[in-house]
Amino acid sequence: MIADDPIEDSGNARVFKVRPYALTGGRTRSAHDLPLETVVTVTPRGEASVARLALERKRITQMAAEPLSIAEISAHLGVPLGVARVLVGDLCAEGLLESHRPQLNADERPDLKLLERVLDGLQAL
Repeated sequence: MIADDPIEDSGNARVFKVRPYALTGGRTRSAHDLPLETVVTVTPRGEASVARLALERKRITQMAAEPLSIAEISAHLGVPLGVARVLVGDLCAEGLLESHRPQLNADERPDLKLLERVLDGLQAL
């Protein structure tokens, strides 16, 4: 893997910022294709697995103790939406998160009120 730009130098130890694509292994899709307004919650299996999960996967699982949209997860982690979708999709495929897709209206679009709540949550960050 190519070293990324250092973000901190403390003596001999350097901490490197990981490029977003490295978090997903370069993938842009996961087994679960989830819209950004999908709300996720942690499953009992996910709660039991938190201690053994690494980095972003652990943070997502911990955050999902309360219902949270993929867009909000993206904002909290500071990663692009596509990366958050892949990570969350992988956790759903493993049974660590449960996805709650939004109710669609007659023209198969998410409810406007739901999208407004997601936007309000993102603006509050």
